[in-house]
Amino acid sequence: MSSAETVTLRHIARVSELLGKFAIEMIQRGARHDASKFDPVEMHPLQKMQEMIDEEGPAPYGTEEYKRRTAILGPMLKHHYENNSHHPEHYENGVNCMDLFDVVEMFFDWKAASERGEESAMNISHACAKYKIDEQLTGIFRNTAGRLGYAHK
Repeated sequence: MSSAETVTLRHIARVSELLGKFAIEMIQRGARHDASKFDPVEMHPLQKMQEMIDEEGPAPYGTEEYKRRTAILGPMLKHHYENNSHHPEHYENGVNCMDLFDVVEMFFDWKAASERGEESAMNISHACAKYKIDEQLTGIFRNTAGRLGYAHK
């Protein structure tokens, strides 16, 4: 085997190792995602919100009704954001302070939330505008959603 082949194999093995570590971190984050919602300070308001959804139906993300309902959660959201770094509100400077793990978890949280609300598509446009996410990262979100076959707007 040539030295170039040896160096290339070492490089490939190292990248594989690093990707594996990244995947393990994401799996661990998935297992503890939103665990703070089981704290009474979050669960009680969430139960009230679920009762409202059961009675009135879901409110699509970004609509005035969504904003009205979210405002009702007040202190619950403050606690939730303080304890979950995949929300831009966790950081003083929002998305600019997040790391790649936070951003990836945030993206999939958006996807799961769009499914819970029975929406036809992820509203990437609204989320990126809300959090002042630049065009480049917005494009990455759109490309990722497209690659995974997720409807998005």
